[in-house]
Amino acid sequence: MKIDAIILREVHLPLMRPFESSLGVTRERRILLAEIQSEGLTGWGECTAGERPVFSEESTDSAWAVITNELGPMLAAASPTHGGECPRIFRQVRGNHMAKAALENAIWDLEAQREGVPLSRLIGGVRSTISGGVTLEIQSSISELLAIIDSELAAGYRCIKLKCKPGWDVEVFEKVRSRWPAITLCCDANSTYRLRDADHLVSLDAFDLLMIEQPLWHDDFYYHSMLQKRLETPICLDESIRNRRDALAAIEMESCRMINIKLGRVGGFSEAIAVHNAAQERGIPVWCGGMQESGVGQAHNLALATLENFTLPGDISASARYWAEEIVEPEASVSPLGEIAILETAGRGCEVRTELVERLTARKETIRAVELVS
Repeated sequence: MKIDAIILREVHLPLMRPFESSLGVTRERRILLAEIQSEGLTGWGECTAGERPVFSEESTDSAWAVITNELGPMLAAASPTHGGECPRIFRQVRGNHMAKAALENAIWDLEAQREGVPLSRLIGGVRSTISGGVTLEIQSSISELLAIIDSELAAGYRCIKLKCKPGWDVEVFEKVRSRWPAITLCCDANSTYRLRDADHLVSLDAFDLLMIEQPLWHDDFYYHSMLQKRLETPICLDESIRNRRDALAAIEMESCRMINIKLGRVGGFSEAIAVHNAAQERGIPVWCGGMQESGVGQAHNLALATLENFTLPGDISASARYWAEEIVEPEASVSPLGEIAILETAGRGCEVRTELVERLTARKETIRAVELVS
């Protein structure tokens, strides 16, 4: 496909309420949107990097620089025929997975539109609905958390994931389990514990958690393997899994029993599908993680979660949980049964509200094909 232009925008979206994890507090998202125009069609991608390089090495500003200076010109000059070519096009640039994913996912969107099929079907999805899940941030009090859980369960969500850290774990889980002994409950530590906390983490087995996500170092397999041998609760790896090779290593070392696949973290649909397939072949269930995406990134997450081995509820919630005003229509909504429907329209399944996006845009740059000198 001939790429006519890549338009990169930074949009500012205030969250409905502050989101606190062990990594810090987020009140507003600075999101990069990549609009790729090709032969009368427009594909959209989203960079899920955070405002600061705390979840990964990438940030909004570093991604802006690498897309405008490196990846964007490379892609514009390449004329890819399908999204699966993007890893080859970008291979000269190391890392920067979230920046790469923003562009690659937009190419997959374009390809689905060109073929006249939903993005979910193009990548091999098999589901018409997915189960919604919700991640709840650290609150100022346990009573406040309990009230929010009550509200989310009433809204239909089937899985409650709690952010945790030392000092916000055992007492919280005790209170939640005492009130709701049968709900699907899990937690996400974002690498805040260390191996010296192993006895403490073993005590979490008492709460019948679906999983504990990334309890130890963000780049570790070895110590997670040691910890998993002591835990009845499955460990789910998130930050540690950057590609298929990482997934295979973690599975071989028995470092986890579940894997969280985030499109941005692994670099886009090509690698996400490869991780999914590797896990499925080895009997390891996967689920789709979220990064407080706008409706653009949310649409891509929905498509990914339709793949066969996404058997666990993910971090995909209704748009209204995060944003007062969504930048796509229709926005994602959760049914009383806790399900989100996959739309059958070609491509990503939603329209971008371009006038609203322009109003929210803090900076903008258009990238066209240029001859690159290596």
